[in-house]
Amino acid sequence: MAVYTEVSDEELAAFLDGYDIGGLLSCKGIAEGVENSNFLLHTGGGYFILTLYEKRVDANDLPFFIGLMEHLARRGVNCPQPVRNRAGEALGELAGRPAAIVTFLDGMWSKRPDARQCGMVGQALARLHAAGADFAMSRANALSVEGWGPLFRAAETRADEVLPGLPVLLAGELARLQHDWPTGLPRGIIHADLFPDNVFFLGGKLSGLIDFYFACTDALAYDLAICLNAWCFEADASFNITKGMAMLDGYESIRRLDDAEVAALPVLARGAALRFLLTRLVDWLNRPEGALVRPKDPMEYVKKLRFHQQVTDARDYGLRR
Repeated sequence: MAVYTEVSDEELAAFLDGYDIGGLLSCKGIAEGVENSNFLLHTGGGYFILTLYEKRVDANDLPFFIGLMEHLARRGVNCPQPVRNRAGEALGELAGRPAAIVTFLDGMWSKRPDARQCGMVGQALARLHAAGADFAMSRANALSVEGWGPLFRAAETRADEVLPGLPVLLAGELARLQHDWPTGLPRGIIHADLFPDNVFFLGGKLSGLIDFYFACTDALAYDLAICLNAWCFEADASFNITKGMAMLDGYESIRRLDDAEVAALPVLARGAALRFLLTRLVDWLNRPEGALVRPKDPMEYVKKLRFHQQVTDARDYGLRR
């Protein structure tokens, strides 16, 4: 979450007039994240999240995201629910951007996840995959292997500013993954961005999942690889196999990986590291002037990528078979 677009009091008041959520008491910009402009609304009806969808989000994809959250909730996944206005619409326009209001989830995200939380995330991810199996809509993953080349080219000429020699590392890794990327794996709806700040805990339990604006149709095991990257490394970029074991055990307690997914996991984890390295690099080098946003350091994923380059077996991530 972030704030790229400022909203005037008058614009916000006019927008909220179309909703039955009570009068506005306060509105606060949320600085975390890198994609859309987000605000915490406090109204007479409670707390809500207002999102303005910025240019990287294709407006044509918004019905998919809205429909997916409603579908997952019906299948028992605790996630934000779109609030429809008096005309029955979940999408509107505010400050020249597509905009939506969703319900607020109670809980806190963990800045230092432990193994128990990693196990709960593994279970929640598998349940999400099961819940999305009968979702009628689909969306291609624009940030899968086919999308990494354009990202690399967008950052190639300045990547040395972040780390000398980084363009060479990226070019070699991109070529390798384009050649080795697996096909034919079980596919379905994936979250594609289930980082710690998108998972809430309350009273020692996982209370909800948020931020479905990268969700798409792709290999289910790729979603798990993203989570291994996001949850199972320590601050010094060392992989915590205890956390990896907990996450994989949690996932397989709900959905067992097939043999092809197990064999592909090291390549998928390597690809997930490259994907987030590239998007962070582009954002790091192109921070919008005046934006209330904290770009994330791409060097974190350089270190993770180097770990994955040495992995050849899913057991190195903690898979116990």
